Amino acid sequence: LDDALKREDWDILIIHYLGLDHIGHLTGPNSPLIGPKLSEMDYVLKKIHMSLLSKESDSVLPSLLVLCGDHGMTEAGGHGGSSDEEVHTPLVFVSSVFDKREGYDKPLEVVQQTDLAPTLAVSLGLPISRNSLGMLILPVVEGRTMREQLRFLHLNGFQLSRLLQENVPAYEKGTGFEQFKAAEKSHGNWIKMYLDGNTSEVLTNLGKKVLKQYLKALKMLSLSLSKQVAQYDLYSMMIGIAIIVEILFLLLFSIPNALGSSGELEVPLSSPLFSLLFYLMCLFLSAVHVIVCTSTEKSCYFCSLSWLIAIGVMIFISGLLCVIVSLLGKMCANSKSPKKNPLSSSSDWLELDVLLLVGTLGHVLTLGSSSFIEEEHQTWYFLINTLCLALFQEICRKYFLVSNSNFQLSPARSKEYGDANDSFPSKNTNIYSMPESDSKMSKLNISGLIKHYEKWIALASPWAILMCCRLLRSLNQTGVQWAHRPDFGHWLTSSEHKATLSLLSAVSLGMIFMLVQRRCSLVSKIALALGLLGIYSYQSATGNVFFPWQQDSQGISKGIIEARLVYVFVLGILFTGTKDLLKSQVNTMDSKLKYRGLWEVYSGLVLLTALLFRPHNFPVLVFCLLIQSIMMTFIWNQLKYDAAQITIMHYWFGQAFFYFQGNSNNIATVDISAGFVGLDNYVEIPAILLTTFATYAGPLLWAVHLICYLSSETIGNSSAKSHGCFCYALLRSVPFTVYIILVTSLRYHLFIWTVFSPKLLYEGIQTFVTTAICLCFTVMDKN
Repeated sequence: LDDALKREDWDILIIHYLGLDHIGHLTGPNSPLIGPKLSEMDYVLKKIHMSLLSKESDSVLPSLLVLCGDHGMTEAGGHGGSSDEEVHTPLVFVSSVFDKREGYDKPLEVVQQTDLAPTLAVSLGLPISRNSLGMLILPVVEGRTMREQLRFLHLNGFQLSRLLQENVPAYEKGTGFEQFKAAEKSHGNWIKMYLDGNTSEVLTNLGKKVLKQYLKALKMLSLSLSKQVAQYDLYSMMIGIAIIVEILFLLLFSIPNALGSSGELEVPLSSPLFSLLFYLMCLFLSAVHVIVCTSTEKSCYFCSLSWLIAIGVMIFISGLLCVIVSLLGKMCANSKSPKKNPLSSSSDWLELDVLLLVGTLGHVLTLGSSSFIEEEHQTWYFLINTLCLALFQEICRKYFLVSNSNFQLSPARSKEYGDANDSFPSKNTNIYSMPESDSKMSKLNISGLIKHYEKWIALASPWAILMCCRLLRSLNQTGVQWAHRPDFGHWLTSSEHKATLSLLSAVSLGMIFMLVQRRCSLVSKIALALGLLGIYSYQSATGNVFFPWQQDSQGISKGIIEARLVYVFVLGILFTGTKDLLKSQVNTMDSKLKYRGLWEVYSGLVLLTALLFRPHNFPVLVFCLLIQSIMMTFIWNQLKYDAAQITIMHYWFGQAFFYFQGNSNNIATVDISAGFVGLDNYVEIPAILLTTFATYAGPLLWAVHLICYLSSETIGNSSAKSHGCFCYALLRSVPFTVYIILVTSLRYHLFIWTVFSPKLLYEGIQTFVTTAICLCFTVMDKN
C-alpha cells in the first residue's frame, strides 16, 4: 500500500480488504478479533486520507475517498441472504470539498447499492453508465449551486428514462416517467427565470420544488427498473425444471436395466401413453396453462408460444411422468421377488467404488455454496489426487497383498486379481529349467523381466500422475482467491522468455506426435506431423514463438494461411477416421479397423486442440495424453475395472483438465481468441464453435478417449459402450438438475448474477456438449 500511495501513475485506486470477512466466517461478528482488525483498518484509512491530502496541494482537482462494504454479516458469520444484517452496510464519502463538521446532525439516509455508480460518475465528471439503475445521492452534491444540482439530477433522470423506454413497452404510462416529464417542464421554467436575472426568493423556492420533483421521479424510475430486473418468469422456469427433473428420475429408475448384462435402456411407452393417468395429467396441465396465461399481467415466455407447441410440451411432460410411474411399479414388483445377483451384493463394493460415488455426490452438494463455485477447481484437484492414492492402494493390493494376506475378497474381485496375477511368473517358477530351446528361453527371460518391471511401473504410475497434476496446477492459476498470483504460464508468455516458450512448444508438439501416432495409419501419421509443424508455423507467424530461420525484421501476421493449412490436415485425418469407421460397419469381423478409425478421429481432435490452444498451454495437452496412456496401460488394463468405473474416472479427469487449461466459472477467463484462428473477420457460427471447442477441450478429449477405450478389444464386453454412455449422461444430469433447482431457489441471492449465473451458463453449454458425446456413443454402439 505504501508503494502504491507514493506512485503517481494511477487515477483511481480500489482496495478490498478481506480480514474482517475471514474473521466473521470463522468466529462470527462478535469475535474478540474484530476490534483489533477494525483498529487496523482505521489506521489504513488514516494513512490513505493523509496521503491524498498531501497530494492535493500539487493537484488541480481534489481527491475523493469512498468507504463502503460489499455485504454485511449474520450472527452466525454468513452472508448472501436478504436480512437487514446482510444487506445494510455503511457508506462514507470523505473529501476536502465537503463542509467540515464535527458530527452529522441529519438522520442517516438509506441508499441503494446501485446508487453508488451514478453518484461516482457525477462526482468524477464522467457520463452515467447506460444500464445503471441507481439515482444520485444528493448529499454528495449539496455543496454545489442549485443550477448544478438540477443539471446533475436531470442527467440522471434522462438516463433512467431512456433505459425505461428500452425495457418497458408501456413506459409512457408509468408514474415515474410522468413525474420526470413534469419535473423537466418545471426545470425549464426555473432556467428561464434564472437567465432573466431573477434572484428573488421565488427562484429559490421554485428550485427547491424542482429538486423535490426530480428526486421523487428518480426514485420511481429506479424502483420501476429494479422491479423489471428482479422479475422472474417463474411459470416458464417451473416448466423447464419439471422436464429436467423427470428426465433425471427416468435415468435413475433405469439404472438396473441400463447397467445390466444386456446394457439396454428399455423405456415402456405403449402402456403409459394409453393410461388414464396420462389423459388426466394432460387435462390438468392444460387447465393450469390456460389459467396462468390468461390471469398474469407479466410477460411470460411460455405463454407467448403458440398453443400447438404448448400442448406438445404438456403431452411430453405427462408422458414422461407416466413412464416414470410405470418404471417405479416394475421396480416395486421386482423387489418382491429378488433374484440372487452376486455382482450387485454389498460385498463387492470396494473403497474405490465408495470414493467414486461419494466424490461425485459430494461435488454436487458443493454447488450450493458461492465460495465452492468460485474455487471449484480445488474440488476436482482434490478428487483426482484422492483417486490416484486409491488406485495406488488397489495396485498394491493386487500385486502384493492378495497372494500373501489372509483376508477374504469377494468372489468377483478375487477372480479378477487371480487372473491378473496369473499373467506374472510365480516366485517358485524356474524359467531356466523348462524344456524349451535356447531362443524360447531367451524370449521367456525377457518376457519375465518385462513383467517384473511392469509391476513396479504400475506401482509408480499413480505417483507419476500426481506429479503431472501438480505441475499443471502451477501452469495456470484459476478461480478467484489466487487468480491474481503470477504462475508459470505468465512467466512463459512474457517477452523475456520467448526463447524458452519456443523450445517448450517445439518439444511439446513433438511429444504430442509421439503419443498420438502409434495407433494411426501411415497417411494419418504424415498428416499429423505436417499439421503439428503447421501449428508451430502459425504460432511463429503470430509472434508467439521463434522460428529457426525467421528474420528479426519480419512482420507479425495473423497466421491465416498457416492456420487454414492445419484445418485441411485436421479435416483429412477426420475423413480418414470416418472412412475406417464406415468400412468397419461393412466388415464387422475386423474390430481393429473400427478402433483405428476412432483413434484417428481422436487424433484429428487433438490436432485441432493444439491449433486453438495458446503455446504456453501445449504442456496441458501433453500431460493429458500422457496421463491417458499411463492410465490405460498400467491401471485400467491391469485392474480390470468395469465400464461404469472407467467412465467416472474419465469424467473426473475431464473436469479437472477444464481447469488445468486456465478456465474458471467466471466468464472473463474464456479465451475468445480461439474463435478467430484462421479467420479474416468475425464469422459468428465458426467463432462460436471454435471457442466452445477450445473452452471444453479437456472434457471433450477425455470423453472421446473413453469412446476409443470402451471400443477396444481390451474391454471384451459388448455392452461396455452402452454402460459408458448411460453413466456419462447420468453424471452430467445429476449436477445440472440439482444446480437448476438451487439457482431457482437462490434467485435473490447476493451473488446470483456474479457467481451462480455464470456457472449456470457453463453448466448449460457443457450439457449440450455432453449430449453430442452421448450421440457419438449411441452411433458407435449401433452395429
